[in-house]
Amino acid sequence: MVEHAHEHPQPHDAGHDAPVAVDTRPKLAVWKFASCDGCQLSILNCEDELLQIAENIHIAYFPEATRAIVEGPYELSLVEGSITTPEDVRRIHEIRAQSGTLVTIGACATAGGIQALRNWADVDEFRSIVYAHPEYLSTLDRSTPIASHVDVDYELRGCPVDKTQLVEVLAAFLNGRKPRIPTYSVCVECKLKGNVCVPVATGTPCLGPVTQAGCGALCPSYGRGCYGCFGPQDSANTDAMTRQLTELGMTGADIVRVYRTFNAGAPEFAAASDALEAAAAASAGGGEPS
Repeated sequence: MVEHAHEHPQPHDAGHDAPVAVDTRPKLAVWKFASCDGCQLSILNCEDELLQIAENIHIAYFPEATRAIVEGPYELSLVEGSITTPEDVRRIHEIRAQSGTLVTIGACATAGGIQALRNWADVDEFRSIVYAHPEYLSTLDRSTPIASHVDVDYELRGCPVDKTQLVEVLAAFLNGRKPRIPTYSVCVECKLKGNVCVPVATGTPCLGPVTQAGCGALCPSYGRGCYGCFGPQDSANTDAMTRQLTELGMTGADIVRVYRTFNAGAPEFAAASDALEAAAAASAGGGEPS
């Protein structure tokens, strides 16, 4: 009888290992500071577009969407929210250091958000009213945009951001070009949609002439005045806007409140509201505005 030799396994040859697939897509991180999460939800609302984006961008850090975390550095960071605490200041510098391109998204990140109203108030008074032990809080006196602390490569306006514009920013990043985002006013969007001018037709106060386009003239399309969600357009003529609102019967105090909403901290709107308060103070004191 012939005895068959036992077959022994061959030594492992590392040289014949199957190649490990390397993900070459640029890594995207989405960060949150003081905000309502609305702009992050705008990313998720992209739905079908988000699936196409994910084919070309590796979503490496996005706690709103997934628990999976991939360490940086990141080719692109989207940052939502304003800076309101010392810890925020530390974090944003850390994020900037590990981000190739940093884009701020939304009114909070680009202008300080509604929480920038603290910039005209006593924060200590707020803390004592809201919190039982305000001494435990570490907060700043002002709410400031991201660009006040680190270099920002691009700002995307809105409260919240428009998902079409958001997709355009991502597409521009992938193709190495500047985003095609309109800088004209909401009035242009009204004309394109054939809307009747709300302040002319009904006397309704409207910030459309000084507000950057991006919402598709949403409020004027339903007969409401523009609230300025996308912040001041380039070269916004707030002096003329203030005169028009005055002619519509608004008081100085009312106009201040119009400017101090989602983009209260935007330089043009802040300067306009400050000028109105200075004029009111001078009038009350019998002097000239400073």
